[in-house]
Amino acid sequence: MKRTFLAIVIMLLFIACKDTKGEKGKILMIVSNMEDMGDPEKHFAGNNLWEVAPPYHIFVSHGYEVDFVSPTGGNVPFSMDPMGISSYTIKYENFKDKVESSLTPDEVNFKNYQAVFIGGGYGPLFDVANNENLLPIIAQIYENGGVVGGCGHGPGALANVKLSSGEYMVKDKKVTGFPNSTEVTKSWAKEGTLLPIMLEDQLRANGAMFQNKRDLNDKHDVVVDERIVTTMFLPSSAIVAKEMILEIEKY
Repeated sequence: MKRTFLAIVIMLLFIACKDTKGEKGKILMIVSNMEDMGDPEKHFAGNNLWEVAPPYHIFVSHGYEVDFVSPTGGNVPFSMDPMGISSYTIKYENFKDKVESSLTPDEVNFKNYQAVFIGGGYGPLFDVANNENLLPIIAQIYENGGVVGGCGHGPGALANVKLSSGEYMVKDKKVTGFPNSTEVTKSWAKEGTLLPIMLEDQLRANGAMFQNKRDLNDKHDVVVDERIVTTMFLPSSAIVAKEMILEIEKY
C-alpha cells in the first residue's frame, strides 16, 4: 500500500513537471557517506534513494543543475532498490554519475547555489548534523537568500546550523521531520537507540517550532517557513523539491 501511494505521488509530479531546456541555476544536495550505524548487527545508515532521486528529478526537469556534496566526497551508500521515477532518473538524468562523484565540502562555493536539500536515511544524522565543514555551507546559502529543504531524517541535519548572528537557523521557524512518536516504534535504528540524536528533540532544543502529526492536517504535509521547506515522510520528498522551486522563483 505504501509503495502504491509513493508511486502515485511521484508519477503525478513527474507528469506535472514542465519541460525546461535552459539551466536556471544550481541546487546543492547533501548526502551522507555513512554505511552503517556502528553496531554489531550493522544496521544501515546511509541515504534513502526515494528521498534523494525523486527530488533530484524534480530539480533537473525544471531546468536546475544539481551537485552532490558529502562529508568526504566520492561515492555514497543508498538503501532501497530503484523503482519508478528513481529508475528513470538513474538511467536518463545522470543521477548515478553525479552521486558517485560527490564533491567534498572544500570544493563547494556557496555563492553558486540557489538552494540546498538534504534527503532522508539515517546517515545525515551521523556525519552531516555536526559536520563543521557542511553546516556553514547551509548557513551561507540560506543567508545569501537561498532556500533550504529536507525530508524525513534530513531536517535533523539542519538543527545545528548557526547563522552569522550566532542564532540557530531553525529558531522560531516551523520545521518538521521524522517524529519521535514514529522513531520509537521502528526497529530500523533499534527504536532510535542507535542514533546520535533524536531529530525532533534536537530541533526543539535549538528553537524550532517542530510540527508533529497533531500539528498537521496530514502527516505527509510539506511545511514552508521563511525559505525552509520540510516534510516528515518520504512520499512527500518530491513535493518538497517542487515547493523549493516555487520559493526560489519568488525572488
